[in-house]
Order: sequence, then structure tokens, then C-alpha cells
Amino acid sequence: MKLRPLDNRVVLEPLDAQDKTTGGIYLPDTAKEKPQVAKVVAAGPGKLLDDGKRSPMSVKSGDEVIYGKYTGNDVEVEGKKLVILRESDLLGIVER
Repeated sequence: MKLRPLDNRVVLEPLDAQDKTTGGIYLPDTAKEKPQVAKVVAAGPGKLLDDGKRSPMSVKSGDEVIYGKYTGNDVEVEGKKLVILRESDLLGIVER
């Protein structure tokens, strides 16, 4: 798949929602929440500044990030559900 985001946008692949609660109860598909953790598939070149230079991106491909619940645009490319959003809509990078 070749999808290259522009400027300061990132393409995310949401990770699967939890099938089971911490108490051990299995959740049906209708009760699962939209995941807020995703893997960065691609990152744009960075925001174009007034002086013509680009600001560096804080994330790179392969990073695991947390993003807002109702942010971004959901798209489907080659059967994969992806989210495209601005870097500023990311809440944090998950470090393990």
C-alpha cells in the first residue's frame, strides 16, 4: 500500500479493541469502544513554516500512539481501516 500523507498529517492503523474486561468478562462487538491506540503507518514531511523550512515530525512509522476519540478522518484503503489526522491531534507516544 502506498499512501503518503501531506504536511503534518499521519496515517494510523487502529489496534484492535479489547475483547475482555479486566474482570474477565467477554465483550460483544457492539459493546466495544473505538480504540484510541494505533500504530503509525506513515508520517508526512512536517508542517511548512513561514520561512519555507519544514518543522520535524515528532512521530515516525512504527510508533504506537494515543489519539483523541473523535479526531481524524476514517478511510479504507485496500480493505484496511485507517485514520488520517494532524500530528497535533495525537495525545502521546506509547513507550514500552
